Amino acid sequence: MTYGLITLCCLIFALGPASGLNPAYGRGDELLAAQRAYFARWGVVPTDLFSGAPRAALTPATALFVHGSWVHLLGNMLFLYVFGAMTEERMGHLEFALFYGGCGFLALLGYAAANADSAQTLVGASGAISAVLGAFLFLFPGARVTSLFPFLFFLPLRFPAWVVLPFWVTLQWIAAGRAGQGPGVAYLAHLVGFALGFLYAWVRYGSTSRVKPPAQAPEGERQP
Repeated sequence: MTYGLITLCCLIFALGPASGLNPAYGRGDELLAAQRAYFARWGVVPTDLFSGAPRAALTPATALFVHGSWVHLLGNMLFLYVFGAMTEERMGHLEFALFYGGCGFLALLGYAAANADSAQTLVGASGAISAVLGAFLFLFPGARVTSLFPFLFFLPLRFPAWVVLPFWVTLQWIAAGRAGQGPGVAYLAHLVGFALGFLYAWVRYGSTSRVKPPAQAPEGERQP
């Protein structure tokens, strides 16, 4: 399911106007207009979502498969690749799919509710992927993750998940507090998704079911 989601997101992006690969959307101003219309149709616009329009009610689901740029897409898919497979293996394929879609939907809905008067379009799978990170932290707190830190000259270092993921959440929290209006990253959606994922794993599996990996990385572990 993890690899299927990655493939689906990449395919949708490649066929859409944001990739610039589909000649059907034209070039220049025509392409920019097509991108704006595409995001407005499939992305979450808080003012439209709470206006009562039936089509807008589905956008927290469709927006999970729409990305705004190559950097946006590849960044999200890298996180899903690293943390998704082990989480899916623990949950099972169907439960993971429902968990991913449900938490992603609620994360975008939570962001929209907190910014109900905003007309800015929100797209991307980061809310759902943040939920995967939250569940991973609960289920595999000792799993080591290879990380690159700018202040350490991007040296690849391996830290347990209980170090890396809380650090990531702290960065999202700080960024959310500094985020202004207008285009940017929806850090609040990341925080809502992460909290939902962690709480789901806590309630669903309980503290006795957390996995403690052996000294060597398990076969299913992924590294960026």
